[in-house]
Amino acid sequence: MRIAFISDIHGNATALEAVLKNINQNKVDQVFVLGDICFRGPEPKRSLDLVQSIDPKVIKGNADEWVVRGIKEGEVPASAIEIMNKERDWTFSRLKEEDIEFLKGLPMDLKLEVGSFKLHAFHATPDSLFEVVTPNENDQNLEEKLMGTEADIFIYAHIHKPYIRYINGKCLINIGSVGLPFDGLNKSSYAILDVEGDYFQTSIVRVEYDIDKVINQYIESKYPNSEQMIKVLKKGGI
Repeated sequence: MRIAFISDIHGNATALEAVLKNINQNKVDQVFVLGDICFRGPEPKRSLDLVQSIDPKVIKGNADEWVVRGIKEGEVPASAIEIMNKERDWTFSRLKEEDIEFLKGLPMDLKLEVGSFKLHAFHATPDSLFEVVTPNENDQNLEEKLMGTEADIFIYAHIHKPYIRYINGKCLINIGSVGLPFDGLNKSSYAILDVEGDYFQTSIVRVEYDIDKVINQYIESKYPNSEQMIKVLKKGGI
């Protein structure tokens, strides 16, 4: 079975289209979405519609929670909360009531068995939508923060920096970001997991998309904080 894990689309429907095309070319059997669908991009509604059109399993990310109820003090730097709530309000205004209810009702994590392997997928950590766990953590910290449940393969998102590590016989995957990569490579990122019985193989896939088109969308839509978001898009990082 071939599974794709995508996340952190952040309203970048152009990037999502490119990724879904690549997923189709790779003959994927099932797609899972690990959150952050709409917020901080120029096409929140189309991004959500594209996700729903492929009928995947979807879990909640911190940005989905923010779209539903706004950003609270302490969740982002104090200097950023005003502009980010303006971005959130802009995003919210472009969604329908049923879209908000969809985001509100998303589960926090995903547990499944594929072949002889148990998988646990979540957005940031099993217990939080907001905690940042980077690739620079040592093995012990990664185990404690991300790999405390009974599973063989752990998949998460949130940090926008893809990587794969093996710790004490278990596999840890960060799938990066479709819409806003932070690792210096301005190409979409997602992960493929191939499972056949007691064999599995993992890979990170990078996909080019039309960045100039998305830049124009930020400008034409009068997106709040568009100048900063365009810089992130071009640089592939913050």
